[in-house]
Amino acid sequence: MKRREFITLLGGAAAWPLAARAQQSASKRLLIGFLGAASKASGGRYYGGFTIGMRDLGYLEGRDYLFEERYADGEVTRLPLLAEEMVRLKPDVIVSSNTAAAVATKRVTDSIPIVCATLTDPVGVGLVASESRPGTNVTGILLRLPGLTGKQLEIAADLVPMLPSKVGVLLNLSNPANAVQWREAESAAATLDLSLAPTEVASPDNMGPAFQAFSRDRVGIVLVFLDAMFFTARRQIAAFALTSRLPTIFGAASMSRMAD
Repeated sequence: MKRREFITLLGGAAAWPLAARAQQSASKRLLIGFLGAASKASGGRYYGGFTIGMRDLGYLEGRDYLFEERYADGEVTRLPLLAEEMVRLKPDVIVSSNTAAAVATKRVTDSIPIVCATLTDPVGVGLVASESRPGTNVTGILLRLPGLTGKQLEIAADLVPMLPSKVGVLLNLSNPANAVQWREAESAAATLDLSLAPTEVASPDNMGPAFQAFSRDRVGIVLVFLDAMFFTARRQIAAFALTSRLPTIFGAASMSRMAD
């Protein structure tokens, strides 16, 4: 999907609850809240597209709606407090950047519509009843399909000739989507006869020690899960990978920006 098509689709999803309330609030500028798990700077290319998509649909900021934004700067543990702060503003709709932000927001409101830009296993983490019939106040766009993590391990085996049996995994278990990816990685590793050497990272400061641990464990390649913190620290991770001479496969969202 092209970037313009994506932001128009996302803007349309956010505009849906706005249109539903427009007749009741004709004289009121509706409030849209945005909760981002990454930093505004690192996600600017995508976050900035929201207002473009809304403008394409005929909604202008300041005239038709007001916009409040909060960013966790890659620290998922900040999301619950930011979500509470956002809900206290009583927005008409909340747009969340990823699954972790949607989970944090869903825990503090079951009435305000939540539109998530990148959902990972929304059924498994309890956001919706099913993908076809959500049955809750959450909707959005699926980022990944089941089995994607296993495909990444298959790619690793193809990319690295004579791949050692041990694969390093960089993960952040405070992100519920990482737990889903870990279960898939374990299943795929068993099929491919690979062992996993996981290292949990709670903050960007832990990236260096994590790669030192991978070197000590003599892993053949490192798999980086999809995560806002890893997205924000992608250049830092790439630098450690080069220094350690460890081939590293990033999750799709992070990999899309690696050329920057």
